[in-house]
Amino acid sequence: MQPIEIKPGVYWVGGIDWDLRYFHGYVTPHGSTYNSYLIMDDQITLVDTVKHYLADEMLSRIRAVVNPEKIDYMLVNHVEMDHSGSVPKVMEAAPQAKIVTTPKGKKGLEMHYKQDWEYILVKTGEELKIGSRTLKFVQTPMVHWPDNMVTYIPEDKLLLSNDAFGQHIASTERFVDQLGWDIVHEAAASYYANIVFPYGDQVNKALDVVETLPLEMIAPSHGLIWGSYLPELLKEYRKWASNETDRKAVIVYDTMWGSTREMALALQEGIEDSGVPVTMKSLQTNHISQIVPDILTAKLVLVGSSTINNGMLPTVAAFLTYIKGLRPKKRTGFAFGSYWLGRSGSP
Repeated sequence: MQPIEIKPGVYWVGGIDWDLRYFHGYVTPHGSTYNSYLIMDDQITLVDTVKHYLADEMLSRIRAVVNPEKIDYMLVNHVEMDHSGSVPKVMEAAPQAKIVTTPKGKKGLEMHYKQDWEYILVKTGEELKIGSRTLKFVQTPMVHWPDNMVTYIPEDKLLLSNDAFGQHIASTERFVDQLGWDIVHEAAASYYANIVFPYGDQVNKALDVVETLPLEMIAPSHGLIWGSYLPELLKEYRKWASNETDRKAVIVYDTMWGSTREMALALQEGIEDSGVPVTMKSLQTNHISQIVPDILTAKLVLVGSSTINNGMLPTVAAFLTYIKGLRPKKRTGFAFGSYWLGRSGSP
């Protein structure tokens, strides 16, 4: 289990989950990584951990660099269990370490793990000198939990961005340019659409801060590290957070005997004839979470269903419930469908 040096003295020591296929309600066909970063300085600092079942993999990578007993600080940017799940094991291996987190982060860790650890609590604008490096903290509440923060290292021009800018990809590559913009951009859009979509206002506030920082690298908590394409990434995030859309349409539907599908095909033809690109997704063959990335940038969203027991099909009801929680804005919606008129009528 080898670590990867991403900056001089800064190592990726996370874990790779090749088999993850479901996360937070959406499918993850490419697995994921849980990224942890070890900073070697006068005070050795570990930034975030991994899901509990990958703790030994992470500790193996740490031991390839340093004895975990020498870790001075355990920095917790986010207490959600895919990030903090291995904190107890790290603290067993590094009993002298102090946990650096936000006040709400401390509250969350105490609720989850009920341990009597020593804490250093930080807020936006505060700094922690660890030797030749300075850790600067910016709270980013509700991107996407109340405790969230990001950490910036000005000496390395490195942003440890927590959930922001992440993707669910299990890969032997660690950097975006090794895998390619198209692949990672698609995964980043899916990640944003399914997790961060409701928090656009908060993301815009965070971007206002991030865009003022001299940046060479963004290292998220999931997926590949952004050592390139930084302007393109920030531009996309600003677009998504502002609910800016393209002139295109998405048709989402389910059908019982085919009549609703016929309506969907007619709508597709009419929209295409007007010069607008259309994506059509059946809920029989597409998971809800695989449709949401299309909605992320579509101006027009059309939803169709036939009826069952005087209501819409359960697949469509589930889709609408999911979308309601994501709260997309500045789009035009259109509903269509078919139903039975009566015993002697026709669909």
